[in-house]
Amino acid sequence: MADFFIGLSGYLNDLGASVVLPILITIFGLILGLPFKKAFKAGVTIGIGFIGINLVIGLMGQQVSPAAQAMAERFGVGLDVVDVGWPSSAAIAFGSTIGAAIIPLALALNMILLFTGLTRTFNIDLWNFWHSAMIGALVGVITHSFWWGLVAAACHMAVMLAIADLTAPIVQKYFGLPDISFPHGTSAPYGLLAIPLNALFDRIPGFNKLDATPQAIQKRFGIFGETLVMGLILGLLIGLLGFGFAHPAEDSKKILTLAISLAAVMFLLPRMVSVLMEGLMPISEAARDFVQKRFPGRTFYIGLDSAVAVGQPSVIATSLLLVPITLFLAVGLAPLGNRVLPLVDLATIPFIVAIMVAIFRGNIVRSTIGGAVLIGLGLFVSTWIAPVFTEVAVASGFSLGKGQHTISSLVDGSNPLTAFYFAAAKAGVPGMIVALVLSFGSLFAVRTVMNRRDREQTKQEVAQ
Repeated sequence: MADFFIGLSGYLNDLGASVVLPILITIFGLILGLPFKKAFKAGVTIGIGFIGINLVIGLMGQQVSPAAQAMAERFGVGLDVVDVGWPSSAAIAFGSTIGAAIIPLALALNMILLFTGLTRTFNIDLWNFWHSAMIGALVGVITHSFWWGLVAAACHMAVMLAIADLTAPIVQKYFGLPDISFPHGTSAPYGLLAIPLNALFDRIPGFNKLDATPQAIQKRFGIFGETLVMGLILGLLIGLLGFGFAHPAEDSKKILTLAISLAAVMFLLPRMVSVLMEGLMPISEAARDFVQKRFPGRTFYIGLDSAVAVGQPSVIATSLLLVPITLFLAVGLAPLGNRVLPLVDLATIPFIVAIMVAIFRGNIVRSTIGGAVLIGLGLFVSTWIAPVFTEVAVASGFSLGKGQHTISSLVDGSNPLTAFYFAAAKAGVPGMIVALVLSFGSLFAVRTVMNRRDREQTKQEVAQ
């Protein structure tokens, strides 16, 4: 049985979200009562949207990584922990013993929490269950226990659902995504920490009045405030910092190619997301009708990858600003203990900041500062877990590249929840018990908050 689930997890990982999600969406649409033609078209359209998003994000990573590597070499900083990126991390997670059980475990847990009313989110994003599998694999290695690893994976999934419920109203309003939530391991923990950060920013005189949305920036700076021109300028900046200009003929080609590529990212990504949304809307409408007919008085959300939000102008602009900032942080924090050079996962920064941007109401300055603080702290987490991350990778059959001795990842390696469960595992059984109580306690806490929010909204509607 274990071999079957290992094979299934590996097969799904090889297929990727762009193939798995259309199948799941089609089945889900049929369950919701959509005709086969409409459900099938919605599923295929969503798959096309994901392919488009991945192509654009891949272009960003392909162009930015060489500049990042060159920048590190120019500054002469010895960052010896390799960022292998989320594709390798997902393969490692699904290839672990926890990865073999994560899909049935997560689905069963999600259904139980839905029926007991402890979550409103039905997470159909099976592809991203790998985040919970990675947490479980890390904890399993530290505790030398498969079962504690499984508990940690379940705890992580529970917290993802809790954060998705908590942030859903904000996400839905800001991105215009009715009935959608993001139980996404890359985005959700950062979104949670953005809430107290935003409250802090609101209390800083002067700063709390700063309007730095894309609309305000474009109004103030004209053409230089347009997103594609910002991409062009940031591309020139990153290129100059990375490649320099010692060899004008050769370096200028690299710099200009990077500049136009990032302008293309800024221009194309929103269009790819709009394709995905075209497929998602019929499913969202069918889900709303299904719930209203069969579960009157209850609210349900469809849990998706935050990819549906990365095309928003504030998200893209913040992400591009954070690319050189992240590199400077990696270099600048090296004397304090950072050993990680962000490379592959620089292209995933849009996913890291997606919910944060919604919390910060599209304010690019707030989003950039908040992102820089959390990513900077995350580099130390990524360095801390790197030896265990490498051990999990080798155990799952991952082959280290030439010259690679220790690996990590910006996505899950630097994640706040990774730090939480890693620290809990290091504390032994008492730490894991505390993590278990806090993780599932978060579901009760969020349910209380959501119910109070619903009562207040009902009172306002009645008053009107």
